[in-house]
Amino acid sequence: MEIAELSVLLVWASMTALAVALVAFAVDLGRRTEQRAEARAGARALAAVGAAESADAATGAAGPAPVPPSGDAALPRRRALGIAMSTTWLGSAMLLAAIVLRGVAAGRTPWANMYEFTLVGSFVALAVFLGLSLRREVRFLGTFVTGLVVLFLALGVNVFYVAATGVQPALQNYWLVIHVGVAVAATGILTIAFVASVLQLLRDSRDSGTPFLVRPGFRWLDQVPTPASLETLSFRLNAVGFVLWTFTLIGGAIWAEHAWGRYWGWDPKEVWSFVVWVVYAAYLHARTTRGWSGRRAAWFVVVGYACVLFNFTGVNLIFNGKHSYSGLE
Repeated sequence: MEIAELSVLLVWASMTALAVALVAFAVDLGRRTEQRAEARAGARALAAVGAAESADAATGAAGPAPVPPSGDAALPRRRALGIAMSTTWLGSAMLLAAIVLRGVAAGRTPWANMYEFTLVGSFVALAVFLGLSLRREVRFLGTFVTGLVVLFLALGVNVFYVAATGVQPALQNYWLVIHVGVAVAATGILTIAFVASVLQLLRDSRDSGTPFLVRPGFRWLDQVPTPASLETLSFRLNAVGFVLWTFTLIGGAIWAEHAWGRYWGWDPKEVWSFVVWVVYAAYLHARTTRGWSGRRAAWFVVVGYACVLFNFTGVNLIFNGKHSYSGLE
């Protein structure tokens, strides 16, 4: 078996592991929702018992002592969460191995086309999620992060895949490592920020009494942090992603001068990369100096990430330009 084929098999194996993680995260989230509802019902029952005991004490009667709830109900939740985190680590490790083997097969850094960008960007998103989970409780993001990554990898393998070959002369430069590497890192970080903002919008809408989201099927939203906490998480990630995207623009301009003798040429990719930068710059400015927060800030993030996705897919597939080699071959 060739190295490139082994890389693809590892991508499929990673997708399988992450799909298992997706289901386990969803099961854990659902069971936590049920346990919280049961805990609330138990608290109300205990309160009722306490009131009855107070009444009995006043009349001299004695009632049965309440039975404390068993801790066994929490075991399935911990088991599901353990499976979810273990398979996420396993899927991430296999994806990293697939990326390394892809680079070995191509004889270069493995982020020169849409397929490779998808693999590395997905891995960065997983790495950010796993890194955050070591320091703070962000495992509520697991269902959505693994779901997005599985979707991206499926698109990568089935739509964006190209054979592992060399690159055009314009890409044979150390700026391929720096410029594209930083861009893919920024995209992975912005992906996690996008997930947090979407959850912020959903949780805020449920708290506000939106008819569709107050249905019992959306009780799982009660398990995610408050909209303010989600907004803070998204803001911090977007700030880091913006810095990296700024360096992406600067590095791209320097590389363009080396390769084509000009820093800026209104190439579609250059224009849309600048559009992404403007949207996120406006978001950070509006939130830090204009007091924009809550839903307005979250929608800003959604629009910014939509621009990122269009810059990655639409610009590569629709427009012709000097960056056309980053699309399908």
